[in-house]
Amino acid sequence: MKMRDIFHWLSLTLLLVACQPEKKTMPSVMFGQAEEEELSADYDLNDIQAAGELIAVTLSGPETYYEYRGQGFGLQYMMAEAFAGSIGVRLRMEIVNDSAELFTHLLTGEADLIAFEIDSTTFVNDASPDSITPCPVRSQWVVRSNSTELGEAINSWWQEDTRQKYLAMEKARTTQSRQRRVQVRPAMLNRQKGVISAYDELLIRQASRIGWDWRLLAAQCYQESGFDPKAVSWAGAQGLMQIMPSTAARLGLPRSEVFDPERNIEAAVRYLFLLDESFSDIHSRQERINFILAAYNGGTGHVRDAMALAQKNGHNPHRWSDVDPFILKLSQPQYYRDPIVKYGYLRGSETSGYVRQIQARWASYRGAAPAHHSSLSNPTGSDKPSRVRPRSDYINDSLLIQ
Repeated sequence: MKMRDIFHWLSLTLLLVACQPEKKTMPSVMFGQAEEEELSADYDLNDIQAAGELIAVTLSGPETYYEYRGQGFGLQYMMAEAFAGSIGVRLRMEIVNDSAELFTHLLTGEADLIAFEIDSTTFVNDASPDSITPCPVRSQWVVRSNSTELGEAINSWWQEDTRQKYLAMEKARTTQSRQRRVQVRPAMLNRQKGVISAYDELLIRQASRIGWDWRLLAAQCYQESGFDPKAVSWAGAQGLMQIMPSTAARLGLPRSEVFDPERNIEAAVRYLFLLDESFSDIHSRQERINFILAAYNGGTGHVRDAMALAQKNGHNPHRWSDVDPFILKLSQPQYYRDPIVKYGYLRGSETSGYVRQIQARWASYRGAAPAHHSSLSNPTGSDKPSRVRPRSDYINDSLLIQ
C-alpha cells in the first residue's frame, strides 16, 4: 500500500523525535474506527518498560541494520540498542522493505519507534508533502504522537553529538583489523609429512562424526582462525572455529570452554550438522557443502534469500554457481530490499569469498595430506543424498538454526 493511500484512512498523528533544537509534529490524518479503538489506550514508555522490550522498525542496510552471524550491526541498531538500554529494556529490531511500511508498522502498533533517518526526500517519495511536516534536521526518529513520554525520553537521551559518536564507534568496530590473533600459524605444518596442523587428530575425529573429509574441516578451521585457538574476530567470534557467543550458548558450549580447541571444534561440528540438516533439500552433497559453508559464515536466512532471488531470476536455487552471484547482490539495495528477501543486507563479498577460499584450500590439502576414512574424501563421488547421523548424545535435535 502506498503511503498516500494510508493517509486517507489513518488518523493517528506522528511525533518526530531527536530533532535538535526544535520538535515538530505531523498533522493528523484519517484513521479507521476499528483501528482507532485498538490504539485508543496510549502505549507509552511505562508500557514498554513493563513489557521489557522496545520494538524498533527500520530498513535493512550497512548503515542502518544488518545481521552477521546472528549479531546485529549498523548505526541505527547501535543507537536504538543504546537507547533501549538507557530505559532498562531489551531491543527488538524489525526490518521492512520500504519507507511506507515503516509508517504502517508504527501506526498499527507493530512497532514503538521508527529508527531510520526521516527527511524530506522520504516524505516526498512516499507521501503527499501536504499531509505531513518533516523535521528540517536529519538523523531523527519517529514515534506516535500519543507516545509523548517515549518521545521525551528519546529527546532527553539524544545529544548533539549522538549520531557522530555512534557512527565513529560503528566504523571503528567494522574497519579494525579483521581478527585478533595471538600467534600466526602456517597454513600447513609439514607438507612433506602430510601434517596440516597441531589439531589434525581432533579434526579427523570430529569430522568423522558428520561424514566430512577432515581436510575440508581443516580448510575451514584455517579460514576461520589461522589455527589460532585464541583468535577473536571484529564481530566477536571466538576460538579455532570462530563461534559467536550466541551460537555457543545454543550449542551448549560454556564461555569458559570456548577457547578450548576440542570443545570449540566439537561445537562447530554440531553446528555444521544442523546446517546440513537445514539444507537437506539440496540433494547433491558436493553442492550442499557450499551452502553449508556460506550459511556458517553469513547465516542460513541470508543464503535462503539468495536462493529465492536466484529462483526468481530464472536460475537453479540448488546450484551454488547460480546462487553465488545473488549472495554478492545482497549488498545492493535493489536486491536486499526485494520483497522476497526476508533477512536484508549481507556483506556478500565476504561470504562468497569465504566459500571460494575454503574450497581452494581444501583442494590444496587433498593433494598433500592423507584422506583417512571419509564419505567426502572423493570430491567426485556420488551425488545421491547422504545423511550421516551422529550419536544421539552428540547432537541435540532441539537446537534451532536461525
